[in-house]
Amino acid sequence: MARHAGRGWYGRVIGAAVGVTAVTAAASVWTAQAGQTPSAPAHRTAPKTVAVSPVIAHSSDAGAHAVNITIDDGPDPTWTPQVLQVLRENGVKATFCMVGPQAQAHPDMVKQVVAAGHRLCDHTVSHDTGMDHKSESYQSQQILDAEKQITEASGGVRPMYYRAPGGAFTPYSRTLAASHGMRPLGWNADSKDFERPGTDAIVATVKSELANGPTLLFHDAGGDRSQTVAALRILLPWLKQQGYAFGFPVR
Repeated sequence: MARHAGRGWYGRVIGAAVGVTAVTAAASVWTAQAGQTPSAPAHRTAPKTVAVSPVIAHSSDAGAHAVNITIDDGPDPTWTPQVLQVLRENGVKATFCMVGPQAQAHPDMVKQVVAAGHRLCDHTVSHDTGMDHKSESYQSQQILDAEKQITEASGGVRPMYYRAPGGAFTPYSRTLAASHGMRPLGWNADSKDFERPGTDAIVATVKSELANGPTLLFHDAGGDRSQTVAALRILLPWLKQQGYAFGFPVR
């Protein structure tokens, strides 16, 4: 899958916001189901993480004629609520691939995503699109620290997927994420909305790439996402008119 050049902005802004160990991250063992809340009684033992496939997921659990809406780089206090509103208006569930410190900074947004029935995805700490050229210890820190940050921000709901920034997966990172119950998540149709080419261009790109597969990539952070919101207002009803169902990426 294509690497997004110039999208390492999180790495420049918050790359230093790290330091939680993998052991600490592994201590968060809430069940990874969207909308599920952590067990209230402190004396109960939370269920152990169930490993999933390390193969990068692209297909939909809703069948052959379905799409998966995925939203990257948030949450953002301006744009995430607007994306949530459009999804709610159209009765669509999505997967939100969150950057750890963003989730940590806006836990109310993370909880709103979960409460609406959407799923969470680990999108690392620093959004480093070159992390596939870094050490395994660095990759582990990026994935597991973000997992912990997102889980804490959500109130105990763990990410179900891991999406490498810019598609910078490695065999090690895929296996590590899968061992923590996070299926590596790819995409088939890149809306290119991060470039802000205009609403019409975003809509046209998605329509032209639908034949590539069901998982569609959008963003709710990293700048002005008004074009993304406007494009979703057009695309979601159009996809329904074309007979598409909406699902989640396979686990």
